[in-house]
Amino acid sequence: MKLDKYIDGVKQADLYKRYGKIKRVIGLMIESVGPAVSIGNVCHIHTSIETKILAEVVGFNDENVLLMPYSPINEISPGSLVEATNKPLTIKVGEGLIGKVVDAIGQPLDQSSLPRGLMNYTTEQLPPNPLVRPRILEPIEIGVKTIDSLLTVGKGQRVGIFAGSGVGKSTLLGMIARNSEADVNVIALIGERGREVREFIEKDLGPEGLKRSVVVVATSDQPALMRIKGAYTATAISEYFRDQGYNVNLMMDSVTRVAMAQREVGLATGEPPTTKGYPPSVFATLPKLLERTGTSANGTITAFYTVLVDGDDLNDPIADTTRGILDGHFVLDRKLAEQGQFPAINVLKSISRVMPQITSEEDQKLASKIRSHLSTYEENYELIQIGAYKRGTSKVVDEAIQLHPKIISFLKQDIEENCSRQEAIEQMEQILYGGV
Repeated sequence: MKLDKYIDGVKQADLYKRYGKIKRVIGLMIESVGPAVSIGNVCHIHTSIETKILAEVVGFNDENVLLMPYSPINEISPGSLVEATNKPLTIKVGEGLIGKVVDAIGQPLDQSSLPRGLMNYTTEQLPPNPLVRPRILEPIEIGVKTIDSLLTVGKGQRVGIFAGSGVGKSTLLGMIARNSEADVNVIALIGERGREVREFIEKDLGPEGLKRSVVVVATSDQPALMRIKGAYTATAISEYFRDQGYNVNLMMDSVTRVAMAQREVGLATGEPPTTKGYPPSVFATLPKLLERTGTSANGTITAFYTVLVDGDDLNDPIADTTRGILDGHFVLDRKLAEQGQFPAINVLKSISRVMPQITSEEDQKLASKIRSHLSTYEENYELIQIGAYKRGTSKVVDEAIQLHPKIISFLKQDIEENCSRQEAIEQMEQILYGGV
């Protein structure tokens, strides 16, 4: 019986190699005559100096195949052979990857070889069936006071971190990676400056964080397809660990750069530009990517996606689309950062949509009171600053003014400081009822 299985395998094996020829190259778009391939298949382009360049089939133009490369195309010449593999991109995954820094196609960045015992895994997977996704009913401890107490995150929740450049996104992600109670971190650095990669790994993440993390890097100088694949590879690695029963943290910095890379690919393949120059494929790709994370029957992926907002405009099309897909958003405020508050999370503009399901009524009342005091102070800020408000006019405003310094002190957290959720709740009780 065992022999029959192998005989069937041999009969079904495709023993032919299929080739095409490069016809023309325009920018990063490569057009070839043949071979017979499908969308998403990987091909090898044989260059003039006997090396192979990986490229992916992204479309067709009449009978010609449109390819996008995973690496620079300087060595391609007219007539270069295109060899079909008839397979999508696969990466090697396994527990041996933990502690490694890999590129967008899963190869170690330090030029070392991959450990043994890894299995092949396709980077593009379907999201779990909605009816087999368990509900999010359990909080996950992040180790950041503001998040754990006022914006509690559940296991399997997907959150957007919205901020302009230089407001502390990477530092916050490093804190979450070090302090969170998740089993494994998968961190995707998409479109980052090359200088920032090592800085993030050594300074923000640190040796303790790296010990239980897999870092996927696709820097800004790499082709658009590599930046897109970096996001898919990181998500696929997270899915593998979720299937093994782990609680995984996926941190992607940033979704905006993935969307920009997809815009490059879409425009190069001839898609019409629509909202702010983004082609329709961008808005089709985002839900497919973001919906892959979350809960499954085996484990959970708690995902944090950073979104760059140009000029701190939260109504940017990518920010708006992402906010509509995710289960909550944290807004990092430049004004708070300039005042020395870190993490610079604007609590009043941020929300965790699953918080009511995963926290007790007492915890929700505490969070609601802190929010109420912050909101009252914010509404009367100008009157207070110019001295136009007289104490005793409103009991609510008086209380907000009295508690405001303590609340701001509570919201601040040192980069190296780790605070449990229980400690954060006790501190809130002390602020509101302790009189300290």
